Order: sequence, then C-alpha cells, then structure tokens
Amino acid sequence: MTVLSECRTLNQVEALAFNLPEKDEAAARGATERQNSLTKPPGALGRLEELAVFMAGWQGRERPLIENAQALVFAGNHGVCAQGVNPFPQEVTAQMVANFESGGAAINQLCAEAGAELSVIALDLDKPTGDITQGAAMSEAETLAAMQRGAEAVNSEVSVLILGDMGIGNSTIAAAMAKAGFGGDAADWVGRGTGSDDAGLTRKTDAVTLACAVNAKAAGLDILASLGGREQAAICGAVLQARAMRIPVILDGFICTAATVPLHAADHRFLDHCLVGHVSREPGHARLLDALNQKPILALDMALGEGSGAALALGLLRAALACHNGMATFAEAGVSDG
Repeated sequence: MTVLSECRTLNQVEALAFNLPEKDEAAARGATERQNSLTKPPGALGRLEELAVFMAGWQGRERPLIENAQALVFAGNHGVCAQGVNPFPQEVTAQMVANFESGGAAINQLCAEAGAELSVIALDLDKPTGDITQGAAMSEAETLAAMQRGAEAVNSEVSVLILGDMGIGNSTIAAAMAKAGFGGDAADWVGRGTGSDDAGLTRKTDAVTLACAVNAKAAGLDILASLGGREQAAICGAVLQARAMRIPVILDGFICTAATVPLHAADHRFLDHCLVGHVSREPGHARLLDALNQKPILALDMALGEGSGAALALGLLRAALACHNGMATFAEAGVSDG
C-alpha cells in the first residue's frame, strides 16, 4: 500500500494535502536551541544550521541522523521529440539507463561517495507520451499509474530521499510545466538542455508556446497529465510517498524541480519537506526556485540531471548533521558563552 493506493482520480490526490503529516515544530525548536548552545556564535554555520533544523523537524527528533539514503532516478520518453526539440534520438534514454545500471554514469559515482543506494526505474520507454503540442501527454489513468510507480519505489526505512530524472526531451517538458504553473513567456523557461543550437532553441521555445496554448485549461495536477511525462509523474508520486513517511526529499535540478510544479499548483504544502540540491545552469531554474520560494543548497554550474546535484548536496547535509550532533555545547566544553 502507498499513499496513492486508494486514489482513483487526480482530484483525490490533491485532497491528500489535508491529511499528510506536518513538520514537528517542537523538534525543530529543540534543534534550534541546540544550535544556539554549540561552541560557535549563533548563526555562524549559516545554511548548515538551517539544514540541521529542517531535518530535525521532519525526522521529529532534536538530533536528526542520516542512517541510510536512497536515490531514485526515473526515466521516460516524450512525444514532443517529434518537434525536433532535442539533438539526440530517444534511444539515448534507454542507453543511459543501461549505463546507470552498469555503474558508468556520474550519478553512480556521486551516490557511492555520498552514501546513497541508487535505483533506476525505466517507465515504458518503448511508449513515449503524447506530443504536448497536439494535446495532452497522458490520460488521468496513465498519470496515476506512473505516480504509483514512483510511490512504490520509496523505501520506508531511509532517512532521506534523493530524486533525479533521465529522458530525452524532458527539458522541453520542464519548461512547459514551469510556464503552465507560473506564467511568463516560453523564452523565460527554455534553455539549451543537452546542447541545442540556436535553431533547436527556437524549436523548443515554439513547442513550449504551442503546448501551453493547446493545454491552456490545465491547472493543479492536470498540469502533470497535460504537459508532463511518466518520469515527472513518478517524481511526484515519490514526493508524496516520502511525505506520508516523513522522509525529507532532495530534488535535483531544473527538470526534477519542475516535475513538482503541479504539486505546488495543487497545494504548496505538498513540497514543505523538500530541499533543492542545486541551482542548474538551465536559465529557467533560478526563476523557478524564486517562484517556489526555494533556496538551493549548491551552485556549481551543473546541468547534467540524473540526480547529480542532489547527490552532491547529500554530502553537505551529512556535514550539517555531523556538526549539529557532534559539536560540544559551551557547557560541555567549559567555554564561556559570554
């Protein structure tokens, strides 16, 4: 059973916002008090202190721990590739999945270093979603099925969940979802993705403009069905399942963050347990983070996807908790705190 098992419509999924667990405010206060008692000036560790308090609130304990971490990379293919929006063929999605499975991708190395168990879930790669410039990407049933796949992949025993994506054409999907959620022109959200030239960038921009016009009535989770893909739906399902289990989530870059736009559009509380690992080189990501009121953990000029930035951020999160839990208080160290 998952949090989505009883949901038969997207409206029922949206209604979950009223029943999912919230942050433990008492644990967060206790963590803040501990931070202020450690042998340093209050606030001297900056964002590391914020991360420790965030983790305390969602784990429900003053001294949160990362005992184990899970990384999930979801892969899907997209009908919008028929519009020439990507310089690589869709066969590359399956080829990269095989590379993940054999341990040859960047995310494999980064997860190994960060101490996260990686799983890659390919979602009907032989059946691309519908071309969003012509109509909806998925039916409601297809969307719910992909969300359920994402929810089922979450390990209930982990301390933190990393999410990533793979899919030729999905930077176009991300731009369309961001525009549907927050408006603006297509050019505000479209970037070069895996290396589009100027002509390719124009095709992407035109595709996003047309897709959002064709699917103009989409709102809330309908944005996911109308403009998303199976990997975006799976990411949303994993986010909801993690929330039901009080597992903090680290989202990756532009595409992974944009995947959660329909959840935010349905109810912004759905993303309260989520961090964003890094700000991508994709030009729409910084704009999207502002719209979501999210502050990225890292800024390394990356644009790879795969969960790579989130995996790197996990190392910093571990460092934040090491300081939080391992440092002495002024009283323990016999140091005057003034």
